[in-house]
Amino acid sequence: MKYQLILRQHAGTGADVTIGTLEFDRAEASRFGVCELAPDGRIVGWEEKPANPRPCPRNPDRCHVSMGIYCFNRELLIQVLLADAEDTASSHDLGKDIIPKLIDKRRVYAYDFVDENQQGPPYWRDIGTIEAYYDANMDLVSVTPVFNLYDAHWPIRTYQRQYPPAKFVFADIGTRMGIALDSIVSMGSIVSGGRVTNCVISPNVRINSYAEVQNCVLFPHVNIGRHVRIRRAIIDRDVHIPEHTEIGFNLEEDRKRYHVTETGIVVVVPEHRMFEEA
Repeated sequence: MKYQLILRQHAGTGADVTIGTLEFDRAEASRFGVCELAPDGRIVGWEEKPANPRPCPRNPDRCHVSMGIYCFNRELLIQVLLADAEDTASSHDLGKDIIPKLIDKRRVYAYDFVDENQQGPPYWRDIGTIEAYYDANMDLVSVTPVFNLYDAHWPIRTYQRQYPPAKFVFADIGTRMGIALDSIVSMGSIVSGGRVTNCVISPNVRINSYAEVQNCVLFPHVNIGRHVRIRRAIIDRDVHIPEHTEIGFNLEEDRKRYHVTETGIVVVVPEHRMFEEA
């Protein structure tokens, strides 16, 4: 597993800190911490979100960026966090304040991330924006995703609450069908006479009859009422969408009730109490 390899390299190099890095498009690298590496993988330079990122020596169009994965020796981590907390001039940011101070004083190494998936180049997405988060979810439901949740050689280790299997009910062709196409539907979810297309459906979601949900990310415990139409939306957990609601078809109207991004992704959160039925 990848974390075991990072730990193995961390111990083998005698590093104080090991940072997961990736070769990345230099034109987009100004959003990240950019590293300069010695031939042995030691980090000898660091710039946080530079306007002109330093290129890789062998490829001027790429540069080494931090993935936000850090392996610290525990005592050092405690020491630097306490010192940073007392520093009134610090913004208390790991990449901006703490890591640059360690480069010259400590053994800081890079772990070059290589995707185990055989489908293509290393997969990594920064999900610091709603658009990036949405796109990463849509990546998962493509026919041949680079980040393949079903790759037995690259399993994901995480806790999963136990729910019954997903269920699809009603098969009245031409009137009411419970169906999901090009989608991921998690445990405990019921598609009860509704239609789901190109969506990520979290656990314990219910989509009721005649509803149409397209290109959406639904968090756990969402309930989609009858005759609802939704497209290009992220629905937060515990939200109930009342019958006949339309989201994503008239963005001007959506902006009056929800958050709409510049690219037209509608975000619905529980604070919108109009979603709660009396």
